[in-house]
Amino acid sequence: MAMNLQSGSGGRRSRRGNRRAPMAEINVTPLVDVMLVLLIIFMVTAPLLVSGVPVDLPKSRAKQIELPEAPLDVTVDNKGQVFIDGDAVSASQLPAKLEAIAAEQTQDNPRKIMLRGDTTVDYGNMMKVMGELNRAGLNSVNMVTQGAAPQDSAAPNSGPQNQVSEGSAANE
Repeated sequence: MAMNLQSGSGGRRSRRGNRRAPMAEINVTPLVDVMLVLLIIFMVTAPLLVSGVPVDLPKSRAKQIELPEAPLDVTVDNKGQVFIDGDAVSASQLPAKLEAIAAEQTQDNPRKIMLRGDTTVDYGNMMKVMGELNRAGLNSVNMVTQGAAPQDSAAPNSGPQNQVSEGSAANE
């Protein structure tokens, strides 16, 4: 009895020659690496998109106001720094910046202002900002507060929500 003994991988190689067999698997390691990096990026940037300036808003039971257009967001943080739409504005630049914004509004369609102030901000600082808004002619000022859970509600609170209390700037 004679046997055909070949060294190496067996008889398959002799039928195909020296070609390698095609790889039938996909290497998913780079895909997983890229997906994890993207996940981390989105997890870090998502909270920053919610609010440009972190403030601890006071609580109120006022109902929320629906606004048809995007209002101007004026924020006073816990250090007394003023921000207009997320951009820091110094006390000396505030009047000129507000006057430029007021010049863009019309009598029929006044610019809506959302004023946010941290609970620890001095009342005088908030009044200075409101006075500058009034002096510039921006009188449609709404104060933003954090919604408080109703006392008699048995439903669980789904977390704090921003609410807007309608009002106007005080005349000086």
